[in-house]
Amino acid sequence: MVRMGNYRILLDCGLTDLTPLLASARGMPPVDAVFCSHAHADHARGLLELHRLFPKLPIYASEATTQLLPLNWLDDSEVGASMGQALPWRSPVEFLPGFTVELFPAGHLPGAAALQLTYEGRDRSYTVFYSGDFLLSNARLVNGLPLEELRGLRPDVLIVEGTYGTARHPRRRQQENHLAELIDRAIAHQHSVLLPTATLGLGQELLMLLRSHHHFTGRDIDIWVDPMIAAGCDAYLSLLPHLPSSVQNFARHQPLFWDERVRPHVRRLLPNTNLSKALSSSKPCIVLSHREAALEPYLEASAFPWLLLLSHQPGEFDPTQSILSTGTARSPSLPTALQSGQLTLETYLLSEHCDGPSTTQLIHNLRPQHVVFFHGPPTYLADLTSLEELQNRYQLHTPSVGTLVDLPVGETFIQPAPPDNHYQGELLETETGVQIQLPETLMADPRWAQFADTGVVEARWQGEELVIRTVLQREVLNRNRDRLLPTDTECCQNCQYCRGQRCWNQASPLHGFRVSPEGYCPAFEAIAPYPPLDNSQTG
Repeated sequence: MVRMGNYRILLDCGLTDLTPLLASARGMPPVDAVFCSHAHADHARGLLELHRLFPKLPIYASEATTQLLPLNWLDDSEVGASMGQALPWRSPVEFLPGFTVELFPAGHLPGAAALQLTYEGRDRSYTVFYSGDFLLSNARLVNGLPLEELRGLRPDVLIVEGTYGTARHPRRRQQENHLAELIDRAIAHQHSVLLPTATLGLGQELLMLLRSHHHFTGRDIDIWVDPMIAAGCDAYLSLLPHLPSSVQNFARHQPLFWDERVRPHVRRLLPNTNLSKALSSSKPCIVLSHREAALEPYLEASAFPWLLLLSHQPGEFDPTQSILSTGTARSPSLPTALQSGQLTLETYLLSEHCDGPSTTQLIHNLRPQHVVFFHGPPTYLADLTSLEELQNRYQLHTPSVGTLVDLPVGETFIQPAPPDNHYQGELLETETGVQIQLPETLMADPRWAQFADTGVVEARWQGEELVIRTVLQREVLNRNRDRLLPTDTECCQNCQYCRGQRCWNQASPLHGFRVSPEGYCPAFEAIAPYPPLDNSQTG
């Protein structure tokens, strides 16, 4: 909530419970207007309840966002085809006396908007720029934020997301190529691929990647799509004029998503679809499931083993850790599938937000007085406020939830001391190697538990600096999967008794031991090929 003059403006509403917002409302609308930056649930899920409580409260968004918002409530038949009042791009609109708003495309998701609020005070105008979730890079279905249009705006306050903190990521195309290679490698080794995603955004990006990447174009592969993700695809089709020109050109020659003529084939999974019949094929397939759906039905429906690819979420512990031990609430049997070799886990990064360098690039181009960081793990936001290049130029804030922050404009500001995220230690050379000793205070950071989980680290030179990173448990288990060997080679990787990198053949001297993929023993037995299905089994 932003207060400017006598006005109260709500920027997004991702609350699942509106109690904190309504605590002092006393039956009246808690704000004068609401702006929704984009249609993802963590920014929009509370809007429907807010609208039902206060039907006359104006809710504004871009035209594309008003059409995508209903997808957050697919189970509610009373939600209309659109929600909220649509605002134009790049055109200031006075929605309250003396108060204007201007929307700019933010990348990230079709219709996603960054916005500038301007309030005309008695002596001067006051401006707040809100980034929402933004991405400078072009994605498959949305162009990046047009930074050149914002250069030199000089708002008084910039409210900017810090999802990835100071992390530096490869370019978007490199991320896409890495993911495509993971999927291509799995299919080559006779694994089907399972990709859980949300209703909007990543699922549609993955479909376009699979349809247009050189690893998959023209290949006889079936891609099956969960009904909720399919609903998002249908919504995108109605937004075709809002999508990049390259996508519109693609759609003139062939359907954007659903196409039975061009390979790979993209097909819907309807609510009543018989998965065993749909997935009973003599070749591996790719499935885009909803991230909250149970995964066991897919594992049971196919004779092929599965590769489960999970999107990396910044600031969270490795998502495979809990699955390795307990599974998920909807899929408790995943650890058993992992142990049996029916399932393999990998994570991938297809960034939907800006990394650290891109975030600071936006800040330097806008040149605000105050910078308020939000939308990120507290440790990541603290890393951003610790950057010397920001500390020396801007007044930085990382407020906690429920805290009122005053942002005086034009007044002398004493910058608080940045969080201390540097640790000094000692470097010891021994006869057998090198030891690095760091202080115990390092372990107080919540990220330490994951960093120290395996006790294995990797080091590499980056210019004159040595960068050290942890090796996660999943990486330890799958360390040798990148060393691909021909399927006709007699080795542990191609032995039917090798599961989870351990030998389970009681006749082998290696029984129970961890083995390397290229290892071999006299008890080797090749993995039996999947028999082709006869016509009576196909559907």
